[in-house]
Amino acid sequence: MNNEAAPLNTPEPPLPDPQLRRRSRVALWKYGIARVLLFIVLAVVIQLLSMAVGFPIPVLISALLALFVALPLSMLVFSRWRVEATGTLAEYSAQRKAHKAWVQSELAGR
Repeated sequence: MNNEAAPLNTPEPPLPDPQLRRRSRVALWKYGIARVLLFIVLAVVIQLLSMAVGFPIPVLISALLALFVALPLSMLVFSRWRVEATGTLAEYSAQRKAHKAWVQSELAGR
């Protein structure tokens, strides 16, 4: 029984999946745009509420308040999209690391 690790030199390199790359980019854009839109909607709602009450708040203050509220809220509301984005990105990153390890092992063998 041989306990040595199998050599990394394989005839063909493990290439990252281009469809996975596309899916991860789409998932990241979808989640990012949803978070930005949530921030904008919250800022507008805060601004409108302050005007309706008769106590105008500066736009910068309502934007900061919307930012503080949007961060945790987006993690709860868009959790499915967040998990999809991080999952596809992690899988694509693992494929890229495997390809990089293969290239390094090929170069080390020369």
